[in-house]
Amino acid sequence: MNRTGQHKAKLEGCGPLIPPLSETTRPLRQQIFERVRAAGQIARVSLAKELAVSPASVTTITSELIEAGFLEEVEARRETETGRGRPAVALRVRPGMLRVAGVKLSDREHTAVVVDFAGNLIADVAITRQPGPLDLPEIIDATEALLNTVCARAGITLSELSAIGLGVPGFVDCTSGVVHWSPVLCDRHVPLGAEVQAKIGVPVHIDNDANLVTLAELWFGAGRRLSDFAVVTIEHGLGMGVVINHRIYRGARGMGMELGHTKVQLDGALCRCGQRGCLEAYVADYALVREARTALNLTRQETQTIDVLLESLYDHAKAGNAAARTIFRRAGRYLSLGLSNIVNLFDPELIILSGQRMRYDYLYAKDTLAEMREMSLDTNRPPPPIEIHAWGDLLWAHGAAALALYEVTERRLGAGREVAAA
Repeated sequence: MNRTGQHKAKLEGCGPLIPPLSETTRPLRQQIFERVRAAGQIARVSLAKELAVSPASVTTITSELIEAGFLEEVEARRETETGRGRPAVALRVRPGMLRVAGVKLSDREHTAVVVDFAGNLIADVAITRQPGPLDLPEIIDATEALLNTVCARAGITLSELSAIGLGVPGFVDCTSGVVHWSPVLCDRHVPLGAEVQAKIGVPVHIDNDANLVTLAELWFGAGRRLSDFAVVTIEHGLGMGVVINHRIYRGARGMGMELGHTKVQLDGALCRCGQRGCLEAYVADYALVREARTALNLTRQETQTIDVLLESLYDHAKAGNAAARTIFRRAGRYLSLGLSNIVNLFDPELIILSGQRMRYDYLYAKDTLAEMREMSLDTNRPPPPIEIHAWGDLLWAHGAAALALYEVTERRLGAGREVAAA
């Protein structure tokens, strides 16, 4: 089944909606806080029931969280209003307790958001730039300027942020903060997280941009209620993020799930990573443009941007040009190969296709999805549904903000936490 379009109405709260009693290894105060944030607001009695702990324990811990400034009491919403009795009391995250920023750096546009501790958007900004890689000082200066702009819009200073989530395309070791390769950087093996943190003076947490889209779905989108799902992004490159048991999976060294760089052709087309035969080299925008310049005789239009060339290719396809349609059809077949491998490897509940190139419906046409089903294992069960999501450019930055929220919560409320100041 192929379900396309925008997201459904936004659920209240933010963060994964993890079923009760499925996470007992995390500190109880952290479980309580995260359940409140995910619900938006919730009564103490519901917390006790969902976590299978005594009401007295919930009362004690929530009182501590209120005193520390993490939670606050609000009048509970009622299904019906009788006008009698004392108003019911619920708990919610105190929004202004902490603020974090999410930043996405790309080779065409930089975006950033500031959100509060409850996940509410305070400010956002998007800045276009000239395509091409930057050296380390340039990327640090661009990040600092972007953050100063979005903080000014939020009415705060950069130093008032509790953490920054930073996303870049490429191969990123999120544990060490090292970018081993990225199209936005001139050099390889760059300790970008540490360098940005040293310049700005705020904790910086860095990740691959496809993981950030996945975090955005997990915290704010269709993945909040799902235990296992995959997100495939198609833009300037091809990326993937996978959630297993409500947590994003990164691999032993934090660099797994590189679907775009799985090999589909020995000695095949040159990928921008420097190797040959990668799936990305047949599906991403530069692959489509490479084919278009040959098939449509566009060699004299070298000065046109990739976006303009892709729009021209798409217009030709829609107008019935057989060569243009063949280019999209070929890319769609390679995409179906990648999707069938995801199904066979992970058996997800849902696969989400996201990114700017999702407007090119040839990539997920009926015959493409039918081919995916044919290449998937025959288990006598329907394949996972495919959804097409068009969040917009700020999606990536929202995912970076989710990364920052997660890290701050771990630091403040997790095992070995800091002493929280009121």
